[in-house]
Amino acid sequence: MDSLDAFAGDKLAALDAGTLRRRLTTTGRGAEAAATRGGHVLVSFSCNDYLGLSQHPRVIAAAQDAVAVHGAGAGGSRLVTGNHAILGALEARLAAHKGKEAAMVFGSGYLANLGITPALAGAGDLVVLDELSHACMWAGAKLSGARILTFRHNDAADLAATLSAARAQHRRALILTERIFSMDGDRAPMGDILAVARDFDAWTLVDDAHGLGVVEDGPRAPLEMGTLSKSLGSYGGYLCASQTVIDLLTSRARSFIYTTGLPPASAAAALEALVILEGEPERRARPLALARRFTARLGLAEAESAVVPVLVGDAQKALDLSARLEAEGFLVVAIRPPTVPAGTARLRVAFSAAHSESQVDALAEAVARLTAG
Repeated sequence: MDSLDAFAGDKLAALDAGTLRRRLTTTGRGAEAAATRGGHVLVSFSCNDYLGLSQHPRVIAAAQDAVAVHGAGAGGSRLVTGNHAILGALEARLAAHKGKEAAMVFGSGYLANLGITPALAGAGDLVVLDELSHACMWAGAKLSGARILTFRHNDAADLAATLSAARAQHRRALILTERIFSMDGDRAPMGDILAVARDFDAWTLVDDAHGLGVVEDGPRAPLEMGTLSKSLGSYGGYLCASQTVIDLLTSRARSFIYTTGLPPASAAAALEALVILEGEPERRARPLALARRFTARLGLAEAESAVVPVLVGDAQKALDLSARLEAEGFLVVAIRPPTVPAGTARLRVAFSAAHSESQVDALAEAVARLTAG
């Protein structure tokens, strides 16, 4: 155990030296984008609750009712006893929302990406990822045992060149990208990517974690996955696809087969949130409108989603700017490597339907003042 602690201590020292050590901070959350840290009430611009539905009375009531009827946990994997009725209703609604035949709910978005790619690709196959794809997409690709290549971020021409050079050497090819990239907030050119996929007989998996309910217009990929923990305000992950694909994953996706089913409360909350999302287009439009209000006031490129990066570069400077904003009443957490590439530490500003215009304007004024010069 001495050698284990010595190993951990050395690694921690290296993280401290690079300003890259992570620490947990207890945070309370409330309505109207409120967050409480250390007894101070802040306006949070660091939450992925893009539609404010985690605090919606109907969503909370749905979760409470599910607990009262079904209990706190699923009790087993979905292939044993954990396939409670709410999951089927949620999957049907998700599939309809995405225009697919079927859906599969996983324990989280991370677990979904750990299970999908290895179930569809293996040794002798090719997986091509956008270079900025989320860590869970990389993890799933590595678990598959397939050959892994990358293409330049959002560059369909480079994707085509990569497939042109490598596709004939492999049985099957799978393209992985995100509809909205979580750290930059930019949109993938899905029409162009899907056209390349057709040209090379490749299957496309798009991660819609940060687009669902906010910016998800445009063509659909054959494999549409995402989370229940952001716009839907709950917890879990999903894949929408053809019935045949979902049936296959039921027997092949290890992160589905060997894990406990999603708790009834989480499924019920997500289902009710999806009903609200589909019935309130004005709520869906608000995060992007507020993000564009913010970028216009700071002279930044117009926001493409509810996520806007304020690039700082140096990790310590990003931490310092975050701390100064917190002192003024705003929670905007600094994002550092390895979450983002070296030299691109930033504030990741996330906008919600729960924010007011005055809150957005106040944050823009504070960022402009604190970054001047």
